[in-house]
Amino acid sequence: MNKQQTIEKTKLPNVKNIIIVASGKGGVGKSTVAAGLALSLAMEGYATGLFDADLYGPSVPVLFNLQNERPAAHEENGKTRIEPFVRLGIKLMSLGFFIDSKQAVLWRGPLASNTLKQLVNDTNWGELDYLIIDTPPGTGDIHITLLQQYEISGVIVVTTPQQIALADVEKTISMYRDEHVGATVLGIVENMSWFTPSKHPDEKYFLFGQDGGKKLAETFQVPLLSQIPMDETICSSCDGGRLDELFTNPGVRSGFDVLLKTITNKSILNVNS
Repeated sequence: MNKQQTIEKTKLPNVKNIIIVASGKGGVGKSTVAAGLALSLAMEGYATGLFDADLYGPSVPVLFNLQNERPAAHEENGKTRIEPFVRLGIKLMSLGFFIDSKQAVLWRGPLASNTLKQLVNDTNWGELDYLIIDTPPGTGDIHITLLQQYEISGVIVVTTPQQIALADVEKTISMYRDEHVGATVLGIVENMSWFTPSKHPDEKYFLFGQDGGKKLAETFQVPLLSQIPMDETICSSCDGGRLDELFTNPGVRSGFDVLLKTITNKSILNVNS
């Protein structure tokens, strides 16, 4: 993209910071990290929104027990405004609220991108300190649309320690660092860093390898923002729409506390104005 092709980015009114949560690999718990970060911010008193931009596999309706729910809409100055759901103090919007959860979405790139922009722009976010955007796996149209159209404060890249995930995550970091469409990579979150049984909190089992996220952070010279463990209750809590149970595990809570502290202390973010 040359200077003559530069796209003027949209500034969402009253939204101070937009943070993208991304990963080149599916199944690394990216949506859980995005939702957990949003919950952490809301619990600290920050006005927080969570936008689920994964058209082909939306997770927010499940995480917040909103399957088959449809948001309300109204006309405002001749324009349709969509009201986000509010759960656990977080304003929620998802492409999944508008599609049948059992129906495959057969949309090409332009239609997906236009739908994404319309939903972001038409949602009545109000005043937000943070808007967290959960993106789909890969490096496709959704990611490029977000980068080209909106002022992104930073990107959090999620991985697991295993080598097969790290290879795809490297591509994601390279895309977000591209000088033409890129954004600041705030750092890496290593999810599922180890397994700790809830009844044996002092035990650690490195099921997917050890310190893969740390090594990746060193390779790309970006911070390792946090290592988040898992236990046997996380899957059932998330699948059952009980995200508030996510922090009952002290290790998981500690991992998100570290992530929260790091993100809110980032000087590039507009957290005090």
